[in-house]
Amino acid sequence: MADRSTAAVDVADNSGDEPLTAQADQSTADGVVKNRELDTDTDEAQGSGGTERPEKASPPELHSGHKLARRYRLEECVTRLDGFSSWRAVDEKLRRAVGVHILPADHTRARSVLAAARSSALLGDPRFVQVLDAVEENDLVYVVHEWLPDAVELTSLLAPGPLEPHDAYQMASHVAAAMAAAHREGLAHLRLNPNAVLRTSSGQWRIRGLAVNAALRGISSDTPQRTDTESIGALLYAALTQRWPYESDAYGLSGLPKDVGLIAPDQVRAGVHRGLSELAMRALANDGATASRHESPCTTPEELVKAVGEMPRIRPPEPTFTAPPEYQRTTYQQGTYGRQAPRPGAPQPVQAPPPPLQSRTGKALKWAVSALLIAALGLGSWQLADALMDQGNKSDDTDQTQTTDDNDKNGDQGKPTESLGIKGAQEYVAGGDAQHPGDVDLTYDDSSSTGWRTNSYNDGPKILIKPGVGIVYDLGSAQEVSTASLSLRYGGPHTTVELYATDSLDSSTPLSSMKELGEVTTSSTSAKVTVDKPEKSRYVLVWLTAMPYSGEDSANYSQPGYKQAITDVKFAG
Repeated sequence: MADRSTAAVDVADNSGDEPLTAQADQSTADGVVKNRELDTDTDEAQGSGGTERPEKASPPELHSGHKLARRYRLEECVTRLDGFSSWRAVDEKLRRAVGVHILPADHTRARSVLAAARSSALLGDPRFVQVLDAVEENDLVYVVHEWLPDAVELTSLLAPGPLEPHDAYQMASHVAAAMAAAHREGLAHLRLNPNAVLRTSSGQWRIRGLAVNAALRGISSDTPQRTDTESIGALLYAALTQRWPYESDAYGLSGLPKDVGLIAPDQVRAGVHRGLSELAMRALANDGATASRHESPCTTPEELVKAVGEMPRIRPPEPTFTAPPEYQRTTYQQGTYGRQAPRPGAPQPVQAPPPPLQSRTGKALKWAVSALLIAALGLGSWQLADALMDQGNKSDDTDQTQTTDDNDKNGDQGKPTESLGIKGAQEYVAGGDAQHPGDVDLTYDDSSSTGWRTNSYNDGPKILIKPGVGIVYDLGSAQEVSTASLSLRYGGPHTTVELYATDSLDSSTPLSSMKELGEVTTSSTSAKVTVDKPEKSRYVLVWLTAMPYSGEDSANYSQPGYKQAITDVKFAG
Protein backbone atom coordinates (compact mmCIF):
# COMPACT_ATOMS: atom_id res chain seq x y z
CA MET A 1 0.00 0.00 0.00
CA ALA A 2 2.86 2.38 0.78
CA ASP A 3 4.10 2.68 -2.83
CA ARG A 4 1.00 4.04 -4.55
CA SER A 5 1.72 6.98 -6.82
CA THR A 6 -1.22 9.25 -6.02
CA ALA A 7 -0.68 12.45 -4.04
CA ALA A 8 -3.32 14.20 -1.90
CA VAL A 9 -5.08 14.06 1.49
CA ASP A 10 -7.82 13.23 3.90
CA VAL A 11 -7.42 15.10 7.16
CA ALA A 12 -9.60 14.43 10.16
CA ASP A 13 -11.66 17.60 10.28
CA ASN A 14 -12.69 18.85 13.70
CA SER A 15 -15.81 17.71 15.44
CA GLY A 16 -17.87 19.95 17.66
CA ASP A 17 -15.61 19.13 20.62
CA GLU A 18 -13.23 21.73 22.00
CA PRO A 19 -9.80 21.09 20.43
CA LEU A 20 -6.82 20.78 22.72
CA THR A 21 -4.81 23.30 20.72
CA ALA A 22 -5.27 27.05 20.91
CA GLN A 23 -8.29 28.49 19.09
CA ALA A 24 -6.44 29.81 16.06
CA ASP A 25 -6.77 29.57 12.31
CA GLN A 26 -5.42 26.24 11.19
CA SER A 27 -4.44 24.83 7.81
CA THR A 28 -6.82 22.30 6.32
CA ALA A 29 -5.96 19.18 4.45
CA ASP A 30 -5.80 21.06 1.16
CA GLY A 31 -3.36 23.68 2.38
CA VAL A 32 -6.02 26.41 2.69
CA VAL A 33 -6.27 28.46 5.88
CA LYS A 34 -9.63 27.84 7.52
CA ASN A 35 -11.21 29.20 10.69
CA ARG A 36 -12.23 26.52 13.18
CA GLU A 37 -15.52 28.28 13.79
CA LEU A 38 -16.53 27.20 10.26
CA ASP A 39 -15.82 23.57 11.06
CA THR A 40 -18.75 22.89 13.40
CA ASP A 41 -19.85 19.28 13.20
CA THR A 42 -22.15 18.35 16.04
CA ASP A 43 -24.43 15.33 15.84
CA GLU A 44 -27.41 17.63 15.50
CA ALA A 45 -25.81 19.52 12.61
CA GLN A 46 -24.78 16.43 10.73
CA GLY A 47 -27.84 14.33 11.41
CA SER A 48 -25.79 11.11 11.68
CA GLY A 49 -25.07 8.46 14.30
CA GLY A 50 -23.94 9.17 17.83
CA THR A 51 -20.38 9.58 19.07
CA GLU A 52 -18.80 7.29 21.57
CA ARG A 53 -16.78 9.26 24.16
CA PRO A 54 -13.40 7.55 24.69
CA GLU A 55 -11.25 7.54 27.73
CA LYS A 56 -8.69 10.23 27.12
CA ALA A 57 -5.31 8.81 26.11
CA SER A 58 -2.12 10.85 26.27
CA PRO A 59 -1.27 12.11 22.79
CA PRO A 60 2.20 11.15 21.58
CA GLU A 61 4.91 13.76 21.93
CA LEU A 62 5.53 14.62 18.32
CA HIS A 63 6.93 17.70 16.61
CA SER A 64 7.69 19.04 13.14
CA GLY A 65 10.65 17.19 11.66
CA HIS A 66 9.85 13.91 13.46
CA LYS A 67 10.11 10.86 11.19
CA LEU A 68 7.92 7.79 11.17
CA ALA A 69 9.42 4.56 9.83
CA ARG A 70 12.47 6.63 8.77
CA ARG A 71 10.35 7.76 5.83
CA TYR A 72 7.44 10.05 6.70
CA ARG A 73 8.68 13.46 7.93
CA LEU A 74 6.04 15.41 9.85
CA GLU A 75 5.71 19.02 8.65
CA GLU A 76 2.63 20.65 10.18
CA CYS A 77 0.05 19.58 12.75
CA VAL A 78 -3.41 20.17 11.29
CA THR A 79 -5.66 18.70 13.99
CA ARG A 80 -5.14 17.60 17.59
CA LEU A 81 -8.30 16.15 19.13
CA ASP A 82 -9.47 13.31 21.41
CA GLY A 83 -5.97 11.90 21.83
CA PHE A 84 -5.10 11.72 18.10
CA SER A 85 -3.44 14.22 15.79
CA SER A 86 -3.40 14.76 12.02
CA TRP A 87 -0.36 16.04 10.16
CA ARG A 88 0.78 17.20 6.77
CA ALA A 89 3.93 15.18 6.07
CA VAL A 90 6.44 14.32 3.33
CA ASP A 91 7.13 10.82 2.06
CA GLU A 92 10.90 11.13 1.59
CA LYS A 93 11.10 7.83 -0.29
CA LEU A 94 8.68 8.84 -3.05
CA ARG A 95 9.18 12.60 -2.60
CA ARG A 96 5.54 13.52 -2.30
CA ALA A 97 3.23 15.15 0.24
CA VAL A 98 1.02 12.86 2.32
CA GLY A 99 -1.32 13.18 5.29
CA VAL A 100 -0.89 11.19 8.51
CA HIS A 101 -3.27 10.42 11.41
CA ILE A 102 -1.42 9.42 14.59
CA LEU A 103 -2.71 8.06 17.91
CA PRO A 104 -1.20 6.03 20.77
CA ALA A 105 -1.31 2.26 20.41
CA ASP A 106 -3.16 2.04 23.76
CA HIS A 107 -5.88 4.46 22.61
CA THR A 108 -9.36 2.96 23.00
CA ARG A 109 -9.98 3.37 19.27
CA ALA A 110 -6.56 2.35 17.91
CA ARG A 111 -7.67 -1.15 16.84
CA SER A 112 -10.81 0.11 15.09
CA VAL A 113 -8.84 2.83 13.28
CA LEU A 114 -6.32 0.28 11.98
CA ALA A 115 -9.11 -2.04 10.81
CA ALA A 116 -11.00 0.79 9.10
CA ALA A 117 -7.88 2.07 7.33
CA ARG A 118 -6.89 -1.36 6.03
CA SER A 119 -10.42 -2.07 4.81
CA SER A 120 -10.58 1.30 3.05
CA ALA A 121 -7.19 0.69 1.38
CA LEU A 122 -8.44 -2.58 -0.09
CA LEU A 123 -11.30 -0.80 -1.89
CA GLY A 124 -8.90 1.01 -4.23
CA ASP A 125 -11.65 3.18 -5.76
CA PRO A 126 -10.12 6.37 -7.29
CA ARG A 127 -13.19 8.37 -6.27
CA PHE A 128 -11.99 8.15 -2.66
CA VAL A 129 -8.86 9.70 -1.18
CA GLN A 130 -6.69 6.62 -0.84
CA VAL A 131 -5.16 5.13 2.31
CA LEU A 132 -1.51 4.42 1.51
CA ASP A 133 -0.30 2.77 4.73
CA ALA A 134 -1.64 1.68 8.14
CA VAL A 135 1.01 0.71 10.71
CA GLU A 136 1.41 -0.02 14.43
CA GLU A 137 4.98 0.78 15.47
CA ASN A 138 6.80 2.01 18.59
CA ASP A 139 3.64 2.40 20.70
CA LEU A 140 2.05 4.42 17.90
CA VAL A 141 -0.67 3.70 15.36
CA TYR A 142 -0.54 5.86 12.24
CA VAL A 143 -2.50 5.97 8.99
CA VAL A 144 -0.89 7.49 5.88
CA HIS A 145 -3.15 8.80 3.13
CA GLU A 146 -3.13 10.90 -0.02
CA TRP A 147 -2.68 14.66 0.04
CA LEU A 148 -4.57 16.70 -2.59
CA PRO A 149 -2.92 20.13 -2.77
CA ASP A 150 -5.06 21.23 -5.72
CA ALA A 151 -8.44 20.15 -4.29
CA VAL A 152 -11.07 22.49 -2.84
CA GLU A 153 -13.57 21.49 -0.17
CA LEU A 154 -17.28 21.83 -0.88
CA THR A 155 -17.33 24.21 2.11
CA SER A 156 -15.11 26.65 0.22
CA LEU A 157 -17.01 26.16 -3.05
CA LEU A 158 -20.24 27.19 -1.31
CA ALA A 159 -18.77 30.29 0.34
CA PRO A 160 -19.56 32.62 -2.61
CA GLY A 161 -22.99 31.09 -3.27
CA PRO A 162 -24.83 27.90 -4.28
CA LEU A 163 -23.54 25.71 -7.09
CA GLU A 164 -24.84 25.75 -10.65
CA PRO A 165 -27.49 23.03 -11.22
CA HIS A 166 -25.11 21.03 -13.42
CA ASP A 167 -22.32 21.13 -10.80
CA ALA A 168 -24.74 20.13 -8.04
CA TYR A 169 -26.06 17.28 -10.22
CA GLN A 170 -22.52 16.05 -10.93
CA MET A 171 -21.56 16.22 -7.24
CA ALA A 172 -24.60 14.26 -6.06
CA SER A 173 -24.27 11.70 -8.86
CA HIS A 174 -20.57 11.01 -8.27
CA VAL A 175 -20.80 10.93 -4.46
CA ALA A 176 -23.84 8.61 -4.54
CA ALA A 177 -22.21 6.23 -7.04
CA ALA A 178 -18.98 6.14 -5.00
CA MET A 179 -20.80 5.43 -1.75
CA ALA A 180 -22.91 2.73 -3.42
CA ALA A 181 -19.67 1.01 -4.49
CA ALA A 182 -18.26 1.33 -0.95
CA HIS A 183 -21.39 -0.13 0.68
CA ARG A 184 -21.26 -3.10 -1.70
CA GLU A 185 -17.87 -3.85 -0.12
CA GLY A 186 -19.24 -3.42 3.42
CA LEU A 187 -17.73 0.05 4.01
CA ALA A 188 -19.58 3.12 5.29
CA HIS A 189 -18.45 6.72 5.76
CA LEU A 190 -20.78 8.03 8.53
CA ARG A 191 -19.16 11.50 8.38
CA LEU A 192 -20.09 12.75 4.90
CA ASN A 193 -20.17 16.53 5.17
CA PRO A 194 -18.99 19.52 3.09
CA ASN A 195 -15.47 19.12 4.52
CA ALA A 196 -15.23 15.52 3.29
CA VAL A 197 -16.16 16.22 -0.36
CA LEU A 198 -13.47 17.75 -2.58
CA ARG A 199 -13.29 18.95 -6.18
CA THR A 200 -9.90 18.74 -7.87
CA SER A 201 -8.51 21.19 -10.41
CA SER A 202 -9.47 18.74 -13.18
CA GLY A 203 -13.13 18.78 -12.06
CA GLN A 204 -13.15 15.36 -10.40
CA TRP A 205 -15.13 14.87 -7.16
CA ARG A 206 -13.25 12.99 -4.43
CA ILE A 207 -14.39 11.77 -0.98
CA ARG A 208 -11.97 11.65 1.93
CA GLY A 209 -12.12 9.82 5.24
CA LEU A 210 -14.02 6.69 4.18
CA ALA A 211 -14.50 4.64 7.38
CA VAL A 212 -11.37 6.23 8.94
CA ASN A 213 -12.85 9.57 10.04
CA ALA A 214 -15.72 7.83 11.82
CA ALA A 215 -13.34 5.34 13.48
CA LEU A 216 -11.12 8.17 14.75
CA ARG A 217 -14.10 9.65 16.56
CA GLY A 218 -15.83 6.42 17.56
CA ILE A 219 -18.90 7.13 15.42
CA SER A 220 -21.13 4.17 14.61
CA SER A 221 -24.62 3.67 13.23
CA ASP A 222 -27.17 0.86 13.26
CA THR A 223 -28.29 1.96 9.77
CA PRO A 224 -25.09 3.00 7.94
CA GLN A 225 -26.68 3.08 4.48
CA ARG A 226 -29.51 5.30 5.70
CA THR A 227 -27.01 7.58 7.46
CA ASP A 228 -24.80 8.03 4.38
CA THR A 229 -27.81 8.53 2.09
CA GLU A 230 -29.21 11.25 4.33
CA SER A 231 -25.76 12.90 4.37
CA ILE A 232 -25.69 12.94 0.56
CA GLY A 233 -29.13 14.58 0.62
CA ALA A 234 -27.80 17.21 3.02
CA LEU A 235 -24.84 17.88 0.70
CA LEU A 236 -27.17 18.34 -2.28
CA TYR A 237 -29.48 20.56 -0.21
CA ALA A 238 -26.52 22.77 0.77
CA ALA A 239 -25.23 22.89 -2.83
CA LEU A 240 -28.63 24.12 -4.07
CA THR A 241 -29.46 26.61 -1.31
CA GLN A 242 -26.21 27.52 0.49
CA ARG A 243 -28.08 26.51 3.68
CA TRP A 244 -27.57 23.55 6.01
CA PRO A 245 -30.85 21.54 6.21
CA TYR A 246 -30.99 21.53 10.02
CA GLU A 247 -31.62 24.26 12.56
CA SER A 248 -27.98 24.50 13.67
CA ASP A 249 -25.43 26.47 11.64
CA ALA A 250 -22.57 24.31 10.40
CA TYR A 251 -19.64 24.36 7.94
CA GLY A 252 -19.97 28.11 7.41
CA LEU A 253 -23.61 27.66 6.34
CA SER A 254 -26.68 29.07 8.04
CA GLY A 255 -29.22 26.53 9.27
CA LEU A 256 -32.93 26.59 8.52
CA PRO A 257 -35.23 28.91 10.51
CA LYS A 258 -36.32 27.42 13.81
CA ASP A 259 -39.76 25.80 14.15
CA VAL A 260 -40.17 25.64 10.36
CA GLY A 261 -39.05 22.07 9.83
CA LEU A 262 -37.49 20.60 6.72
CA ILE A 263 -38.73 22.57 3.71
CA ALA A 264 -37.87 21.86 0.08
CA PRO A 265 -34.85 23.68 -1.43
CA ASP A 266 -37.01 25.41 -4.06
CA GLN A 267 -38.97 26.97 -1.18
CA VAL A 268 -35.78 28.26 0.44
CA ARG A 269 -34.27 29.91 -2.64
CA ALA A 270 -35.85 31.01 -5.91
CA GLY A 271 -34.66 29.45 -9.15
CA VAL A 272 -33.62 26.10 -7.66
CA HIS A 273 -33.84 23.19 -10.12
CA ARG A 274 -37.11 21.39 -9.34
CA GLY A 275 -35.83 17.88 -10.05
CA LEU A 276 -32.74 18.32 -7.85
CA SER A 277 -34.90 19.83 -5.10
CA GLU A 278 -37.11 16.73 -5.09
CA LEU A 279 -34.06 14.45 -5.15
CA ALA A 280 -32.59 16.16 -2.07
CA MET A 281 -35.90 15.75 -0.23
CA ARG A 282 -36.13 12.06 -1.15
CA ALA A 283 -32.68 11.47 0.34
CA LEU A 284 -33.42 13.56 3.44
CA ALA A 285 -36.91 12.09 4.07
CA ASN A 286 -36.58 10.75 7.60
CA ASP A 287 -38.05 11.18 11.08
CA GLY A 288 -41.44 12.30 9.82
CA ALA A 289 -40.24 14.41 6.88
CA THR A 290 -41.93 13.66 3.57
CA ALA A 291 -40.52 13.81 0.08
CA SER A 292 -41.94 16.18 -2.52
CA ARG A 293 -44.80 14.96 -4.73
CA HIS A 294 -45.16 11.88 -2.52
CA GLU A 295 -42.16 10.19 -4.16
CA SER A 296 -40.79 7.25 -2.21
CA PRO A 297 -37.74 8.14 -0.07
CA CYS A 298 -34.26 6.92 -0.99
CA THR A 299 -32.83 4.98 1.94
CA THR A 300 -29.64 3.59 0.37
CA PRO A 301 -27.01 5.03 -1.98
CA GLU A 302 -28.04 2.42 -4.59
CA GLU A 303 -31.60 3.79 -4.58
CA LEU A 304 -30.22 7.31 -4.84
CA VAL A 305 -28.08 6.34 -7.85
CA LYS A 306 -31.16 4.86 -9.52
CA ALA A 307 -33.15 8.04 -8.81
CA VAL A 308 -30.36 10.18 -10.31
CA GLY A 309 -30.30 7.96 -13.41
CA GLU A 310 -34.05 8.40 -13.91
CA MET A 311 -33.74 12.18 -13.95
CA PRO A 312 -33.44 14.06 -17.27
CA ARG A 313 -29.80 14.88 -17.89
CA ILE A 314 -28.88 18.40 -16.78
CA ARG A 315 -26.72 20.09 -19.37
CA PRO A 316 -23.81 22.34 -18.36
CA PRO A 317 -24.35 26.09 -18.81
CA GLU A 318 -23.48 27.55 -22.18
CA PRO A 319 -20.04 29.19 -22.15
CA THR A 320 -20.25 32.97 -22.20
CA PHE A 321 -18.60 34.59 -25.21
CA THR A 322 -16.60 37.72 -24.52
CA ALA A 323 -15.99 39.87 -27.57
CA PRO A 324 -12.31 40.75 -28.04
CA PRO A 325 -11.45 44.43 -27.57
CA GLU A 326 -11.57 46.54 -30.70
CA TYR A 327 -8.21 46.68 -32.39
CA GLN A 328 -6.67 50.14 -32.28
CA ARG A 329 -3.60 51.24 -34.09
CA THR A 330 -0.88 52.88 -32.07
CA THR A 331 0.55 56.24 -33.09
CA TYR A 332 3.79 54.47 -33.97
CA GLN A 333 1.98 52.25 -36.51
CA GLN A 334 0.33 55.33 -37.98
CA GLY A 335 3.72 56.78 -38.73
CA THR A 336 3.45 59.70 -36.30
CA TYR A 337 5.87 58.39 -33.66
CA GLY A 338 7.74 61.30 -32.13
CA ARG A 339 5.39 63.90 -33.59
CA GLN A 340 3.21 66.14 -31.54
CA ALA A 341 -0.34 64.77 -31.24
CA PRO A 342 -3.00 67.02 -32.81
CA ARG A 343 -5.33 68.89 -30.52
CA PRO A 344 -8.84 67.39 -30.10
CA GLY A 345 -11.28 68.81 -32.62
CA ALA A 346 -8.58 70.32 -34.80
CA PRO A 347 -8.77 69.32 -38.51
CA GLN A 348 -5.96 67.01 -39.50
CA PRO A 349 -4.24 67.68 -42.84
CA VAL A 350 -4.37 64.92 -45.41
CA GLN A 351 -0.84 63.82 -46.20
CA ALA A 352 0.00 63.52 -49.89
CA PRO A 353 1.37 60.17 -51.10
CA PRO A 354 5.13 60.03 -51.61
CA PRO A 355 6.31 60.98 -55.14
CA PRO A 356 7.44 58.25 -57.50
CA LEU A 357 11.15 57.46 -57.84
CA GLN A 358 12.50 60.28 -59.97
CA SER A 359 16.11 60.39 -58.83
CA ARG A 360 19.07 58.75 -60.58
CA THR A 361 18.86 55.87 -58.15
CA GLY A 362 15.19 55.33 -58.97
CA LYS A 363 15.81 55.30 -62.73
CA ALA A 364 18.72 52.85 -62.36
CA LEU A 365 16.58 50.56 -60.26
CA LYS A 366 13.81 50.51 -62.87
CA TRP A 367 16.31 49.64 -65.67
CA ALA A 368 17.78 46.83 -63.54
CA VAL A 369 14.36 45.30 -62.91
CA SER A 370 13.48 45.47 -66.62
CA ALA A 371 16.73 43.71 -67.55
CA LEU A 372 16.11 40.92 -65.07
CA LEU A 373 12.61 40.34 -66.47
CA ILE A 374 13.92 40.11 -70.05
CA ALA A 375 16.63 37.63 -68.99
CA ALA A 376 14.13 35.47 -67.13
CA LEU A 377 11.80 35.33 -70.16
CA GLY A 378 14.67 34.32 -72.44
CA LEU A 379 15.87 31.57 -70.09
CA GLY A 380 12.35 30.17 -69.72
CA SER A 381 11.82 30.05 -73.51
CA TRP A 382 15.12 28.20 -74.03
CA GLN A 383 14.28 25.58 -71.38
CA LEU A 384 10.81 25.01 -72.85
CA ALA A 385 12.20 24.43 -76.34
CA ASP A 386 14.83 22.01 -75.05
CA ALA A 387 12.19 20.02 -73.15
CA LEU A 388 9.98 19.72 -76.24
CA MET A 389 12.91 18.41 -78.32
CA ASP A 390 13.79 15.78 -75.70
CA GLN A 391 10.19 14.59 -75.53
CA GLY A 392 10.10 14.12 -79.31
CA ASN A 393 13.31 12.06 -79.28
CA LYS A 394 12.05 9.74 -76.50
CA SER A 395 8.48 9.22 -77.71
CA ASP A 396 9.34 5.96 -79.49
CA ASP A 397 11.01 4.46 -76.43
CA THR A 398 8.01 5.41 -74.30
CA ASP A 399 5.61 3.64 -76.64
CA GLN A 400 7.70 0.47 -76.52
CA THR A 401 7.97 0.26 -72.74
CA GLN A 402 4.50 1.43 -71.75
CA THR A 403 2.80 -1.95 -72.01
CA THR A 404 5.47 -3.74 -70.02
CA ASP A 405 5.35 -1.22 -67.14
CA ASP A 406 1.58 -1.41 -66.87
CA ASN A 407 1.66 -5.19 -66.74
CA ASP A 408 4.24 -5.14 -63.97
CA LYS A 409 2.19 -2.72 -61.88
CA ASN A 410 -0.97 -4.76 -62.22
CA GLY A 411 0.92 -7.87 -61.25
CA ASP A 412 2.10 -6.30 -57.96
CA GLN A 413 -1.40 -5.39 -56.83
CA GLY A 414 -3.20 -7.83 -54.49
CA LYS A 415 -6.84 -8.56 -54.61
CA PRO A 416 -9.03 -5.52 -53.71
CA THR A 417 -10.36 -5.21 -50.17
CA GLU A 418 -14.05 -5.65 -49.48
CA SER A 419 -16.05 -3.77 -46.86
CA LEU A 420 -17.56 -6.07 -44.22
CA GLY A 421 -20.96 -5.31 -42.74
CA ILE A 422 -21.60 -5.17 -38.99
CA LYS A 423 -24.71 -6.99 -37.76
CA GLY A 424 -24.47 -6.14 -34.07
CA ALA A 425 -22.13 -5.12 -31.22
CA GLN A 426 -21.80 -5.43 -27.47
CA GLU A 427 -19.44 -3.85 -24.92
CA TYR A 428 -16.74 -6.21 -23.61
CA VAL A 429 -16.22 -5.88 -19.84
CA ALA A 430 -13.03 -7.53 -18.58
CA GLY A 431 -13.32 -6.17 -15.05
CA GLY A 432 -15.06 -3.52 -12.98
CA ASP A 433 -17.98 -1.51 -14.30
CA ALA A 434 -19.07 -1.15 -17.91
CA GLN A 435 -18.45 2.11 -19.77
CA HIS A 436 -21.54 3.08 -21.84
CA PRO A 437 -23.01 -0.18 -23.20
CA GLY A 438 -26.11 1.53 -24.55
CA ASP A 439 -24.08 3.53 -27.09
CA VAL A 440 -22.17 0.76 -28.88
CA ASP A 441 -24.60 0.78 -31.85
CA LEU A 442 -23.65 4.40 -32.52
CA THR A 443 -20.17 3.32 -33.63
CA TYR A 444 -21.42 1.87 -36.93
CA ASP A 445 -24.37 4.12 -37.78
CA ASP A 446 -22.40 6.01 -40.50
CA SER A 447 -22.52 9.21 -38.43
CA SER A 448 -19.38 10.87 -37.11
CA SER A 449 -21.39 13.02 -34.69
CA THR A 450 -22.42 10.04 -32.52
CA GLY A 451 -20.42 7.30 -30.88
CA TRP A 452 -19.45 5.34 -27.78
CA ARG A 453 -17.15 6.82 -25.15
CA THR A 454 -15.14 5.47 -22.25
CA ASN A 455 -15.18 6.83 -18.72
CA SER A 456 -12.61 9.46 -17.71
CA TYR A 457 -9.69 8.04 -15.70
CA ASN A 458 -7.32 9.90 -13.39
CA ASP A 459 -4.27 7.80 -14.28
CA GLY A 460 -2.94 7.22 -17.76
CA PRO A 461 -2.34 7.10 -20.63
CA LYS A 462 -2.22 3.32 -20.01
CA ILE A 463 -5.38 2.06 -18.30
CA LEU A 464 -4.28 0.91 -14.84
CA ILE A 465 -7.40 -0.20 -12.97
CA LYS A 466 -8.49 -2.75 -15.60
CA PRO A 467 -6.94 -4.59 -18.61
CA GLY A 468 -8.71 -2.35 -21.10
CA VAL A 469 -12.09 -1.36 -22.54
CA GLY A 470 -13.68 -2.12 -25.89
CA ILE A 471 -16.49 -3.48 -28.07
CA VAL A 472 -17.10 -6.88 -29.72
CA TYR A 473 -18.57 -6.65 -33.25
CA ASP A 474 -20.69 -9.33 -34.95
CA LEU A 475 -19.93 -9.61 -38.70
CA GLY A 476 -22.89 -11.98 -39.27
CA SER A 477 -20.74 -14.92 -40.37
CA ALA A 478 -17.10 -15.99 -40.33
CA GLN A 479 -15.20 -13.39 -42.37
CA GLU A 480 -11.54 -12.90 -43.21
CA VAL A 481 -10.66 -9.54 -41.64
CA SER A 482 -7.69 -7.65 -43.07
CA THR A 483 -8.12 -4.13 -41.61
CA ALA A 484 -10.14 -2.20 -39.03
CA SER A 485 -10.48 1.58 -39.44
CA LEU A 486 -11.56 3.70 -36.47
CA SER A 487 -12.64 7.33 -36.24
CA LEU A 488 -11.84 8.76 -32.78
CA ARG A 489 -13.06 11.87 -30.96
CA TYR A 490 -9.95 12.79 -28.98
CA GLY A 491 -6.46 13.19 -30.35
CA GLY A 492 -3.18 13.43 -28.49
CA PRO A 493 -0.59 10.96 -27.22
CA HIS A 494 -1.52 8.31 -27.20
CA THR A 495 -4.31 5.88 -28.19
CA THR A 496 -3.45 2.16 -28.38
CA VAL A 497 -5.91 -0.07 -30.24
CA GLU A 498 -5.67 -3.87 -30.33
CA LEU A 499 -7.72 -6.23 -32.52
CA TYR A 500 -8.74 -9.74 -31.44
CA ALA A 501 -10.73 -12.59 -32.96
CA THR A 502 -13.13 -14.11 -30.43
CA ASP A 503 -15.80 -16.80 -30.47
CA SER A 504 -18.73 -15.00 -28.80
CA LEU A 505 -20.41 -11.60 -28.69
CA ASP A 506 -20.52 -11.29 -24.90
CA SER A 507 -17.76 -11.03 -22.27
CA SER A 508 -17.70 -14.74 -21.41
CA THR A 509 -14.55 -15.47 -23.45
CA PRO A 510 -11.42 -14.38 -21.52
CA LEU A 511 -8.97 -12.11 -23.31
CA SER A 512 -6.15 -14.66 -22.88
CA SER A 513 -7.93 -17.20 -25.08
CA MET A 514 -8.56 -14.81 -27.99
CA LYS A 515 -6.46 -14.61 -31.16
CA GLU A 516 -4.62 -11.29 -31.47
CA LEU A 517 -4.87 -9.89 -35.00
CA GLY A 518 -2.98 -6.61 -34.79
CA GLU A 519 -2.18 -3.46 -32.84
CA VAL A 520 -1.62 0.23 -33.58
CA THR A 521 -0.80 3.34 -31.56
CA THR A 522 -1.87 6.74 -32.84
CA SER A 523 -1.87 10.39 -31.74
CA SER A 524 -4.50 11.51 -34.25
CA THR A 525 -8.28 11.14 -34.38
CA SER A 526 -8.13 8.07 -36.60
CA ALA A 527 -6.55 4.64 -36.32
CA LYS A 528 -6.12 1.78 -38.81
CA VAL A 529 -5.22 -1.69 -37.55
CA THR A 530 -3.76 -3.91 -40.28
CA VAL A 531 -3.86 -7.68 -39.91
CA ASP A 532 -0.63 -9.31 -41.13
CA LYS A 533 -2.18 -12.77 -41.48
CA PRO A 534 -5.93 -12.43 -42.08
CA GLU A 535 -7.96 -14.64 -39.76
CA LYS A 536 -11.52 -15.84 -40.31
CA SER A 537 -13.83 -14.94 -37.44
CA ARG A 538 -17.42 -13.88 -36.96
CA TYR A 539 -16.72 -11.84 -33.82
CA VAL A 540 -13.98 -9.19 -33.63
CA LEU A 541 -12.97 -7.27 -30.47
CA VAL A 542 -11.75 -3.65 -30.77
CA TRP A 543 -9.77 -3.19 -27.54
CA LEU A 544 -8.38 0.07 -26.08
CA THR A 545 -5.49 -0.24 -23.62
CA ALA A 546 -4.21 3.37 -23.57
CA MET A 547 -5.94 6.71 -24.10
CA PRO A 548 -4.94 10.40 -24.34
CA TYR A 549 -5.76 13.08 -21.79
CA SER A 550 -8.52 15.48 -22.76
CA GLY A 551 -10.36 18.26 -20.94
CA GLU A 552 -14.06 18.56 -20.18
CA ASP A 553 -16.27 17.79 -23.18
CA SER A 554 -19.68 19.31 -22.44
CA ALA A 555 -21.10 18.19 -25.80
CA ASN A 556 -20.27 14.59 -24.87
CA TYR A 557 -21.06 14.95 -21.13
CA SER A 558 -17.51 13.89 -20.34
CA GLN A 559 -15.29 15.04 -17.47
CA PRO A 560 -11.55 15.78 -17.87
CA GLY A 561 -9.24 12.77 -17.75
CA TYR A 562 -7.67 10.01 -19.80
CA LYS A 563 -10.46 8.94 -22.14
CA GLN A 564 -11.41 8.13 -25.75
CA ALA A 565 -14.56 7.94 -27.86
CA ILE A 566 -15.12 5.82 -30.99
CA THR A 567 -17.42 7.54 -33.49
CA ASP A 568 -17.13 5.12 -36.43
CA VAL A 569 -15.74 1.62 -37.11
CA LYS A 570 -15.20 -0.02 -40.53
CA PHE A 571 -13.92 -3.55 -41.21
CA ALA A 572 -12.46 -4.73 -44.52
CA GLY A 573 -11.55 -8.21 -45.73
